[in-house]
Amino acid sequence: MADKVKQYIKVKYNKPNNVYLGISHRLDRPTSGIVIFAKTSKALSRINNMFRDKEIDKKYFAIVNNRPPKNNDTLTHFLVRNRKQNKSYAYDSEKKNSKKASLSYKLISESNRYFLLEINLHTGRHHQIRAQLSKIGCKIKGDLKYGFHRSNKNSGIHLHAYKVEFIHPVKKEKIIIKARPHNDNLWNYFIEKI
Repeated sequence: MADKVKQYIKVKYNKPNNVYLGISHRLDRPTSGIVIFAKTSKALSRINNMFRDKEIDKKYFAIVNNRPPKNNDTLTHFLVRNRKQNKSYAYDSEKKNSKKASLSYKLISESNRYFLLEINLHTGRHHQIRAQLSKIGCKIKGDLKYGFHRSNKNSGIHLHAYKVEFIHPVKKEKIIIKARPHNDNLWNYFIEKI
């Protein structure tokens, strides 16, 4: 993706040399949605500071297989990352090498088999949403790594970064970026309902 964005910047701004591109907001490979890039190192530093200081609000949609225990809640777990498995494990209490992870969710809609949650991250940990939702018995559709029973045809999972909101660090204007999930019968069903 970064190579495509660099090429776009090179053409759009007629840049003859290499193009700088900083990545401040990543997504897990099977996740879809908004990714934030910076065209300068100064902008990257500012955006990274805004993420660290919780000045950027990110919201996700997740389609899960089970109704969560509550219609809305804040989840706090301690995540331990296993680099060999490229997976994080969520625990209710602190463990050796764990990092505290917090998110809130809200049940937005449901079908006869699935539930749409809106997720607001309070921390940014490795596979945080996937691990924490799995821990409470809500497996994300298509996410084999975290317990869903089968993969999706496109190898993606039904986790989507749909909204990012912040105050532009230079212009001081409110920026709201929204991205609709890809064209898929289940996403379309829920987007139509909400």
